[in-house]
Amino acid sequence: MSSRDTVRNATGDHGLSEKGLKAGSVGLIGAVVIGISCIAPAYTLTAALGPTVSEVGVHLPAIFLVGFIPMLLVALGYRELNNAMPDAGTSFTWASRAFGPWLGWMGGWGLIAATIIVLSNLAAVAVDFFYLMLAQIFSNPGLADLTRILPLNIATTLVFIAGACWISYRGMETTKSFQYILVAFQLLVLGWFAIAAFAHVANGTAFDATTISADWFNPFAVESFSQFAAGVSLSIFIFWGWDVTLTMNEETKNPKKTPGRAATVTIVVIVLIYMTVSLATLSFAGIGTTGLGAGNPENQNSIFAVLAGPVMGPFAILMSLAILSSSAASLQSTFVSPARTLLSMGHYQALPKSFGKISPTYKSPGYATIVAAIAAAAFYIVTRTLSENALWDTITALGMMICFYYGITALACVWYFRAEAFHGAKNFVFKFLAPLVGGVILLVMFFKTAYDSMDPAYGSGSNIGGLGLVFILGCGVLLLGVVLMFIMYKRSPEFFKGQVLSRASQPYNP
Repeated sequence: MSSRDTVRNATGDHGLSEKGLKAGSVGLIGAVVIGISCIAPAYTLTAALGPTVSEVGVHLPAIFLVGFIPMLLVALGYRELNNAMPDAGTSFTWASRAFGPWLGWMGGWGLIAATIIVLSNLAAVAVDFFYLMLAQIFSNPGLADLTRILPLNIATTLVFIAGACWISYRGMETTKSFQYILVAFQLLVLGWFAIAAFAHVANGTAFDATTISADWFNPFAVESFSQFAAGVSLSIFIFWGWDVTLTMNEETKNPKKTPGRAATVTIVVIVLIYMTVSLATLSFAGIGTTGLGAGNPENQNSIFAVLAGPVMGPFAILMSLAILSSSAASLQSTFVSPARTLLSMGHYQALPKSFGKISPTYKSPGYATIVAAIAAAAFYIVTRTLSENALWDTITALGMMICFYYGITALACVWYFRAEAFHGAKNFVFKFLAPLVGGVILLVMFFKTAYDSMDPAYGSGSNIGGLGLVFILGCGVLLLGVVLMFIMYKRSPEFFKGQVLSRASQPYNP
């Protein structure tokens, strides 16, 4: 019996169906590499390490571990859903099958909105480090300031987005080949940075040598729950992206097993990288608010841009290249998720049918990939033109959307498998307890962050009418999804009436 027949038998007459993507083009190692690339450890650490230190100080390792736990628990739920229903729509499809079309549509929108927003941020970081790299190569610091010229910055950003779109359009095999080189390079440089930082500490040449303490790993030592929640929200952002391995499920070898295994391996590898680099950074620089201190507000936009020179000496340019390659690689691999979610939504008539078009040459979601690129470019132009603070506040708002759609998907796992959850210890842990705990944690973080971000001082401190810009960005994007959902209901009521992708019946037969 084929995997397609198995899916159809499990899901009923209005179940899942193939979309024409190129099957069997990605194995376990390729999926893990793309997963690591999408998370972009060099980029996420340089962008998030400083802001997280400003919230929780030396307890950065504890917060990273706390952020890792719900990610792992949710990944286990994703794995079970993928085993039962391998579909490129992931959150959209699974939430629709478990909870119905309305919540399913919003789950898909949460994923699409988060990835479109991060695409613009990835492009922005790539451009900044591109000009920094030129300044270092030509020993001309003035070249780094070219990124501040708005028209040039926007033009360069659009070139990066177009290049990433072109590679993504060519399908998973081109994506995979591109990622092997860039991921290996950034991991090599991060390892170099960590070893060099520890060497400075051992030799007494560190900026603010700080001894690693067991207290650093104690999340209960964080001063307030608000600081704890803010730190976890930021740490969730740096783990986000592993679910790209699931959106490739119709293109992987052994689609019912490989994506889930790749997601778990990706998260474990990433947490090991993060712990090593964060400990090295804190040991070398401390958490002071002056000089090279990790708590210095002037260092928080890009901690590695500040520390690479003192830590790596003449090889600091390698860190610039690593962050450039990390953001460029992630910019390209991040296209995988929104394109395939849009493809599925078009395929199941939750969006116009044109989104369901497949490139006849590359067997990729060509139309959806191009639309995702246009949306990311438009978002960047609008936010960067309005305010640079608006662009960077989207990083914090992004955490809200990640918690939203991860939480919905995790609880979809609990509800979908409710009939078999208490039939054996394995079912109880993987299909009920793990996704329930992970989903609840993330949804609590969503509501807590939403409440805290109403404060005008939250994030960059920007506000509109006394309401924090982070709250306006995060909740505004979700409300936009509600508006679009009702527009689609008017245009294509069949999906919303359950006539295309129906809610699943109890899948368990004891």
